[in-house]
Amino acid sequence: MAAAPLRVLACGDVEGRLEALFGRVRAIQSKSGRFDMLLCVGNFFGSTSEAEWAEYHAGAKKAPIPTYVLGANDQDTVSYFPDVSGCELAENITYLGRRGLYSGASGLQIAYLSGTESLDEPAPAYSFSAKDVAELKTSLLSTPNFKGVDILLTSPWPRDVGTFANSAGEVDTKKCGSKLVSDLAASLKPRYHFAALEKAYYERLPYRNHTVLQETPQHVSRFIALADVGNTSKKKYLYAFSIVPMSMMDPAELVKQPQDVTENPYRKLQKEAQKSKASLRAEEEPACQFFFDLNKHRGKKRHSDGKGGNSQPKQAKKPPQPTGPCWFCLASPEVEKHLVVSIGTHCYLALAKGGLLPDHVLILPIGHYQSVVDLSSEVVEEVTKYKSALKEFFRSKGKRYVLFERNYRSQHLQLQVIPVPLDHCTPEDIKESFITQAQEQAIELLEIPEHSDITQVAQPGTPYFYVELDTGEKLFHRIRGRFPLHFGREVLASEALLALPQRADWRRCAAERAEEAAQARAFRRDFQPFDFALRA
Repeated sequence: MAAAPLRVLACGDVEGRLEALFGRVRAIQSKSGRFDMLLCVGNFFGSTSEAEWAEYHAGAKKAPIPTYVLGANDQDTVSYFPDVSGCELAENITYLGRRGLYSGASGLQIAYLSGTESLDEPAPAYSFSAKDVAELKTSLLSTPNFKGVDILLTSPWPRDVGTFANSAGEVDTKKCGSKLVSDLAASLKPRYHFAALEKAYYERLPYRNHTVLQETPQHVSRFIALADVGNTSKKKYLYAFSIVPMSMMDPAELVKQPQDVTENPYRKLQKEAQKSKASLRAEEEPACQFFFDLNKHRGKKRHSDGKGGNSQPKQAKKPPQPTGPCWFCLASPEVEKHLVVSIGTHCYLALAKGGLLPDHVLILPIGHYQSVVDLSSEVVEEVTKYKSALKEFFRSKGKRYVLFERNYRSQHLQLQVIPVPLDHCTPEDIKESFITQAQEQAIELLEIPEHSDITQVAQPGTPYFYVELDTGEKLFHRIRGRFPLHFGREVLASEALLALPQRADWRRCAAERAEEAAQARAFRRDFQPFDFALRA
């Protein structure tokens, strides 16, 4: 028999308005039935708390529901919390403590962290430090078979929680909140995370706690920020929900992914932490090569043993012949040769016709290959040389490149290479723009594992869309139905990146042949010091 769900209320900053809060709770329970508990985040006490609080503290009044609160966020309210390890403040009102895990008789697990972030060590009584967060993480992550917690309570928002998500309105999630709280949320994987302090209501779309194609599915997390009690703007400050403790749920039910699930907003933070751990491990272990195992439905890293898998580029073979005229086979009369700016042994560079920018170029195989996954090893090697040369070339001009390929409704491989300013677009900005705009169009764009490449996640003949930054970071979408033909270009042309929306469609950017030839000559001249093909 399935466990009965618990009915829970969560509340934002109370700021001493106990009568308003508990009056609202009584009204809700009168209409909707009894709830099991009330969880309060943010400022429970305020500057005018004394009169109302005195009646509850003396026992003259009683909270209508078991109420659990976080500690002080400023020096003025520290005196309301006599015991840092947690205590009963009044009948039915419990201070959880500075940090820890509350486990109810039902099996519900609630992690909590009181106060605001401090750089000082030790932190003031109303704050938490990096050490506090590290100790809380260690105590929970060391639990055998730890999968996450049911609920996380913090007063500050986590920094960057709005990444890949719906708008947080007037709150700038890139500047607001605590990085330590982000780190805590990324590690503890709460099913629900409540916060306050910003006097705003924000219910973020649920986000993943696993990396698709790399890890087995895990439960999703939901972040909800709540406004202050009795606010005149009528912003939501009470949130009602039902929850079955994680430990009592069917595992398959627990990890179901809702349709509106997004990427994890703390992905950058997690990646930085993983790199830090990897550098420490590198000092202790010999280097190992890993490959992405496609024999599994969801991949895991495995040591290369020379057996199975598609870990090596294909050996030399004659490329297939086009079934009709091809605009990109170099020997074809259809090729617009005035756009060609470099010719190697197996590949060539050409300016894009109707380019997004004057230095928008294509890497193309000389022979007829449909996609990267069809290339022979010597062609792959020369593609890599062109990537390196273009990276060096664009970096000399204060730019980084974004490369993408659409293996869909095309017959000849075209690697589109578009430069963006270094000081305007960080790799995270670029990835966020691609992933966010993909989500808006119901396109699942996934990051390819660090030690893998496109040939390990797509078989020949598989339609796909693929993005690569000059840092080596990659995004991948397996096309299973219709796909917008100009998607890659539209993302780069968007206001978030190059701010050239009028140039999103190449057909609107066509230039006269003489202008195209002049642009090609200028590119050829500037690229010459970096062109390995001229030194061959």
